[in-house]
Amino acid sequence: MERTIQNGRACWILVGGRQRLGRVLAEDLARDHALVLTSSRPWGDEAWVNGLSKTSGVRTLQWDAENPDLVSRMMADMDTLEADGWFISGAILLAGSFPEDPLGTWTPEALEATWRLNLSFPFLCAQALAPRMAEGACLQILLDTSVHRPWLKRLPYSAAKAGLAALVPGLAQLLAPRVRVVGHALGALLPDEGSDGSFLAGRTLLKRLGDPEDLCRAVRYAAESPFLTGEILTLDGGRRWL
Repeated sequence: MERTIQNGRACWILVGGRQRLGRVLAEDLARDHALVLTSSRPWGDEAWVNGLSKTSGVRTLQWDAENPDLVSRMMADMDTLEADGWFISGAILLAGSFPEDPLGTWTPEALEATWRLNLSFPFLCAQALAPRMAEGACLQILLDTSVHRPWLKRLPYSAAKAGLAALVPGLAQLLAPRVRVVGHALGALLPDEGSDGSFLAGRTLLKRLGDPEDLCRAVRYAAESPFLTGEILTLDGGRRWL
C-alpha cells in the first residue's frame, strides 16, 4: 500500500528539480503530487515555486554535490521529512552537468569534477533515498542517449552516464520487490540555447526534436507500471539507430 501525506497526495522528490527539465517535471507532477525539490543553490522567494505551493504541497532542500557534509545533510533532511509525515512514493534523479571535455584536455581535477556531479552525486542520492521510499515506489534516474553511443567530445560525461546505466539494474535487484528502479536515456528534449536544432533533429529517425512533455509522459508511465523495473527507456527519436 502506497503511503501518502495529508490530503491523499503521493509525495515525490525531484533531485535537481529547479531548472530546465526539472522545472518542467515539477510543474507537471504538481498537478497531482506533493513535491520535494532539491537544488545545489539556496532557494529564494521564487514565483514559480510559490505558484506550485498554492495548489500542491512543496518543500525545498539544498543538496550540493560539492558539500563535504552532503551525506549527513541528506540523512538529516530525510529524517525531517519523515518526521513531518512526508513519505516518498516516487523519486527522480535529474541533477547533472554537460561539460565538453575532448581528448587532450583531461586532467585529474576536471575528470573528478565531471564524475562528482554526474556519477558520484546520483549514487549518493540513491543511497539516501532508497531506504526511505514507500513500498511500491519507483526510483527513476535520468541518463542520456550517450549510453548507447558515447559523445566523442564528452567521453568523461558519457562514462559517467554509463555508470548510472549500470546502477539501474543493480539497484533494481537490490531493492526488489519493495522499490522499482527505471532509467530514462534522453535525446535532445530541451537543447541548450544556441544549439543547432535543425542539425539535432536531422540526427533522429523521426527528424524532429523531442519535447519535455515526452519525458513527463515517460515518467508517469514508469510510475504507473507496477511490473516494470530494471529497464532503461530511451527517448531519443531513434538517434541510436542512425
